[in-house]
Amino acid sequence: MAGHSKWANIKHKKSREDARRGKIFSKLSRAITVSARLGGGDPDTNSDLRLAIQKARDNNMPADNIERAIKKGTGELEGASYESFLYEGYGPGGVALYIELMSDNRNRTASEIRHILSKHGGNLGEQGCVSWMFSRRGQIIIDPREAGMDADELMLLAIDCGAEDFTEEDGIYTIYTAPAELENVRKNLENEGVKLESVDLAMIPQNTVALGEKEARKVLRLMEALEDHDDVQEVYSNFDIPEEIMEAVSE
Repeated sequence: MAGHSKWANIKHKKSREDARRGKIFSKLSRAITVSARLGGGDPDTNSDLRLAIQKARDNNMPADNIERAIKKGTGELEGASYESFLYEGYGPGGVALYIELMSDNRNRTASEIRHILSKHGGNLGEQGCVSWMFSRRGQIIIDPREAGMDADELMLLAIDCGAEDFTEEDGIYTIYTAPAELENVRKNLENEGVKLESVDLAMIPQNTVALGEKEARKVLRLMEALEDHDDVQEVYSNFDIPEEIMEAVSE
């Protein structure tokens, strides 16, 4: 894999310490609702819905919440009409930003996202300006403390289960798959008794941009501000922060 997603590691480490469940559940509900509206309410025939439901379960979202979100999508229950869309742009240091959103008011969301970017030294770009820098991949994250085996053993098992790549960085194991193979690899790993922390389709950078301490602080503040916005589902970037600088900005 040419570039690893540093933000994925930072975000998953933070989520262990600060699981803001209310906001997480709200975003997961939107994803389920939109998937059900676009592809129907049966996860057996709607792969996007199946993945959204599994992601909700991974985050311990109650079954009743999942069911309500599906029914809102199929029209069985009333609810806001959300649409999904993308923004692309740049942050401090020229890092690329690929932002996935869901909103019931696109104009309001656009204004608020532009304000966040401007405040933190970023800007929106034209559609397609950074998407070419990323590849869609299945991404499975595993906590080494829960893996039940060391990195070499897990890497070999992951490859046997159909994975394309494996990385060990920042105290996190990450397995990458072809998008179509994500569910099969997940099932194979779970059948081998491996506990998975998260499973998702993600945009992985082809190459990364190394940041100095000043730029790293700015980029991390921007990423956190975007993630905190209710309409932002996911933010992907191609920045890399060297270990010694990461230690400094984490103090």
